[in-house]
Amino acid sequence: MFMETTPFITVRASRPLSEIEFCAWVAQAVPGDRLEYHRGFLVLDIFPVFSGLSDAARAELSRLGSRAFWAAEQGLVHLVQERVGPDQFAYIAVARPKPKAAAVSLSELLLAEQGQPGHATGSSGGAAA
Repeated sequence: MFMETTPFITVRASRPLSEIEFCAWVAQAVPGDRLEYHRGFLVLDIFPVFSGLSDAARAELSRLGSRAFWAAEQGLVHLVQERVGPDQFAYIAVARPKPKAAAVSLSELLLAEQGQPGHATGSSGGAAA
């Protein structure tokens, strides 16, 4: 018997994504979903001397990159890069399986990170581990 393979399909936004749009994707993504959240050279694209982006666009891209890294640290996504040309990369988030009994929701994690009172991880009556 041969196992069928499913091709990987990466969703690429038609415009730059915001941090909020990235978070929304993470919250609804199923394991294996792939999102290209940036195309370019991220570290240079957020650096004022090298980037052709406006200050506001650079700031949003920096927040997006930081949020993607945060999501990876939380175990919500894998982050991969695909070289698409000289000094050009596709930055891709791949959704990971979510815990069956998550102690906290993504929104609670985001609020806790921002220091909102009453939103400590695991203290909001979520399911016990």
